[in-house]
Parts: sequence; structure tokens; C-alpha cells
Amino acid sequence: MRKSYRIIPRHPTCQLPNRFEGQHVPSPRRVLILGCGYVGLELGRQLAAAGHRVFGARRSAGDDDRVRAAGCLPVVADVTQPQTLSTLPGRFDWVVNTVSSSRGGLDEYRAVYLEGSVNVIRWLSGAPPEAYVYTSSTSVYGQTDGSWVDESSPAEPATDTGRILVEAEQVLLRAAQERGFPARLLRVAGIYGPGRGHLFQQFIRGEPCGTGDPRRWLNMIHRDDVAGALKAVLEYGTNGAIYNAADNEPVTQAAFLDWLAQQLGRPAAPVSTITPTRPRKRGLTNKRVSARRLREEIGWVPRYPTFREGYAEELAALRLP
Repeated sequence: MRKSYRIIPRHPTCQLPNRFEGQHVPSPRRVLILGCGYVGLELGRQLAAAGHRVFGARRSAGDDDRVRAAGCLPVVADVTQPQTLSTLPGRFDWVVNTVSSSRGGLDEYRAVYLEGSVNVIRWLSGAPPEAYVYTSSTSVYGQTDGSWVDESSPAEPATDTGRILVEAEQVLLRAAQERGFPARLLRVAGIYGPGRGHLFQQFIRGEPCGTGDPRRWLNMIHRDDVAGALKAVLEYGTNGAIYNAADNEPVTQAAFLDWLAQQLGRPAAPVSTITPTRPRKRGLTNKRVSARRLREEIGWVPRYPTFREGYAEELAALRLP
């Protein structure tokens, strides 16, 4: 049967450079978003706006109105409970996993990320989609020397939770290499946006800010740009590939807090002197993440190229004096 095609217009959160304009991609797809929460709802909005039929899966019912408001059809599924996956109204052309651990401990990390990935691969093995995009984290890069990292850099995190994330990635990559599973990995930097941004929220509340060396590099990305990156990887990514998602300008912790102080006309933020009583889940690293592959091979351009554009919008929304 001859496939029908249409031209996908440029979206403001996923702008494509000239060489991608007018490129034909398959006509509207059936898309499943597993873990349709903070990032997933925005991804659903972008995909629905592009004409796709989107199903937003959450662990339990009760927030269906938000899912519908994003243009998605609400469904219930939990990657840690494989029997719930079999009840979904497949088959799906694209599947995206944006499930989070809900700030759980090591056991929940293992259940959600590692065992959840195994469950999804098994469920989809009978009717694999064209693309399966998994959201991982740039915390898998354990570098502490301020160096630049890209997808070819060693992923050797120092924490147990970070190692679970790497194990989950390896399960997906092996399935892609050995069985042709259409996995594509997106390693995402620190997400901020409406209601999010730990250092930002600390500063706004007037609390002591920061952790570790103030010269430590931070890597950020706005929620809407994460969604745009996921959409771009679905449309133009390569099975078995890894992509980093971060904005164009890492910033030191000190420089970020100084910028906030200048924007608000406040004195410099007090530095936290509290020593954590337990290790951070994803470690305290110091590196600069490059998203060059995502920009150059996929054609992704962030709507918020640096933290300044994104946080300026957040400051304006707060309407602070």
C-alpha cells in the first residue's frame, strides 16, 4: 500500500534549520506517552498540535482533565505492572517513556527505570512501534573536572541510582542492537520551567542556595524544549542512538545566582553551609554537556537557548516587585 505523507510545519519549540524544511514525514501517528506528567503533558500538546493522535498514560486515573486539556486521550498504565500495559489500546506507531521515579529511593529507581524498561520491551516485542524514545539523564556522566561531555564520553556515575540509569540504557541499547528494538535515548539535563527549578525556587524564597563549589557547572533545559527535543527525535532520530538534551550555554552556579540577584535587584544569595546527611541520588558532578548531535543531526533548536530566556519568562510570570 502506498503511504500518504504530509509536510510537518515548524513548531516554535522545535525549530528546524533550512535543510529540514519541507522534509516529508509519515502522516499522523498513534502515539503513546508513558508517564504523561510534567514533560509528557507538554509533549502531548506539541504532538497533538501537529496532528497526531496521542494517548497519555498515567499510573492511576484521577487527573484525566489535565491530560485531555493537553489534547491527549487519558489511559492508565504503570511500567512496573506489566499486566497494565497489555490493556492499552495499541498498536502504537510511536512510544515515548517519560516516567519518573517520583523522588523514590533505590528500589523505586530499579523498578521504574530498569525493570520498567524490561517490561516495556517485552510488551512491545509482539508489535514493535516505529520509534521508542526513552528519557534518561545527563547525570549518567560522572565527570567532576568541568570538562565538556558528549554522547561518546564515558557514562560512569558515582552513585547507585546513576548506575541503575546506565543499566536501563544498556538494556535498551542491547535490544536495539541484537533484536532490532527501535530504542532511541535522550539524556536530559536539569529541567526547569513553570513551578520547577530548585536553585531558582531557593533564591526566590530567600533561602541559602547552592551545593558544593560555586564554580560548579550547571546544565539546564526548559521543559518545553525537552518536549521539543523528544518530538524531534521521534521524527528524525536513529534507532539505537543516544542524544543529549541541554541548552546552548552551561553556567556556573555562582554566575546563575548572580544573574538572578541582578534581575531582581537583590543582594547576592547566601551560600548554603549545610552538609547533606545523605548522598545526592544522582551525584554532585561538574561538567558541561554538549547537545551538538541533537542540533546538527536532528535539526533541533531550543526555544530557550540559554537559562536567561527561560528564567526571564519565569520571573515575569511571578510578577515580583
